[in-house]
Amino acid sequence: MTGQARIHLLSLDEWWALGEDNGVRVELQEGVRIVSPRPTPSHARVALSIARQLMDQIPAGLEVLPEVDVVIDPRMPPTVRIPDLIVRPTASDDAQIGADQVILAVEVVSPGSRRTDRVTKSSEYAEAGIPHYWIVDEDHTVTALRLTDAGYEATRYDGTIVTSSPWPLRITLD
Repeated sequence: MTGQARIHLLSLDEWWALGEDNGVRVELQEGVRIVSPRPTPSHARVALSIARQLMDQIPAGLEVLPEVDVVIDPRMPPTVRIPDLIVRPTASDDAQIGADQVILAVEVVSPGSRRTDRVTKSSEYAEAGIPHYWIVDEDHTVTALRLTDAGYEATRYDGTIVTSSPWPLRITLD
């Protein structure tokens, strides 16, 4: 007979103490380490293209950051996600990026992340109050989610995003 394994849920302090692992992407979901492969070159190209276009069009006082830890929920057990891109105010705290600093989070869907990006992260980001969340698919479509009192409201774009929210933008996905 085997004993039941006990899972230790990490605190934020324990999470930060782990340091960085460049071999894999590691996020923290309710105190549990979630490991996934690093992005593929095509995934990185899409994220970089969107980042460049965002940087050319964001208002003064905002910045685009790739692949940074964002504390979605600091309460025990905490959740820390690594969006492909975020937009936040430049005057924000660098020590620990909280969801309250994120204006836009962008996730480029990978073959193993569809459900996580569409369901789990969508729910987490909405609950954390991130006002804009874009889910970019391999077929060059984007589901742009805008937070309302009733939750995220979705707009789907094919090939080009033309929007006035969160600011006037034109992003080409080809």
